[in-house]
Amino acid sequence: MRVGRIPYLNCAPVYGAVDRGIVSLNADLVSGVPSALNRGIAEGTLDVSVVSAVEYAREAGKYLLLPDLAISCNGPVRSVMLFSTRPAEALDGEAVLVSRSSMTSVALLELLFEHVWRAKPVFVPGDAEADDLRSEQAPVAARLVIGDAALMLRHREHPVAVAHGREYPFVYDLGLEWKRWTGLPFVFAVWVARREVNVREALQVHGALIESRNWGLANLARIADDASPVSRLPSPVILEYLTGLDYGLSLEYLEGLSEFFRRLELAGKVPQGRLVFLSAA
Repeated sequence: MRVGRIPYLNCAPVYGAVDRGIVSLNADLVSGVPSALNRGIAEGTLDVSVVSAVEYAREAGKYLLLPDLAISCNGPVRSVMLFSTRPAEALDGEAVLVSRSSMTSVALLELLFEHVWRAKPVFVPGDAEADDLRSEQAPVAARLVIGDAALMLRHREHPVAVAHGREYPFVYDLGLEWKRWTGLPFVFAVWVARREVNVREALQVHGALIESRNWGLANLARIADDASPVSRLPSPVILEYLTGLDYGLSLEYLEGLSEFFRRLELAGKVPQGRLVFLSAA
């Protein structure tokens, strides 16, 4: 079995026990940014993987959801942020840099601009993982930053001070904006298996990931301490971030996921579909 993982802090609790040899995973782990994993699972070079929620919505016929396993928030997510030179409502016609690698974050941002902020910016594909706003080829009015880079920018004393002479004083947490809009949690990523994979082997992988996830949630402080030197973030910042995420897929989170998919369907961005889970039956 080939199993995909995202090399961001948000995945650390799920793979924590596997990485430390505490839980055995009889599979090859493949790391990649969300877009690479989406492509791998779609093309069949991966058998099981964490994927963008939007990838499941677009290609639900190819996949089975792994039960009780997701990356979600019920309020601030802290790692999917819009940094802007002006209020989001004032970005009509302005350039907004968005990620090439995170379909879910971009789809959520588009919904927020259309239905909450009532503005129509020009979305420019770019690098949403860069933690240095000065790395831009050209100045933009706002940019979406995701993953560990967003945490790094939030942690700095003046996280968005200057980029080509421009300041980015307006900061929006997309998880919090969704919660304010709908009152529901938001699911950014899910784990899926391709429908043609061996069910018994996929269930074994699922069981190992759940066991590793449970160990990770019980040892978040250790994970934060271990990740701090590599991520260049203080342990308390990482711990705050990880404790703010949910790694299950309870009914409340399924409701949030279904509502997101419903709004994407109404916007014509994904086909009508339903949630189908991996099962031994």
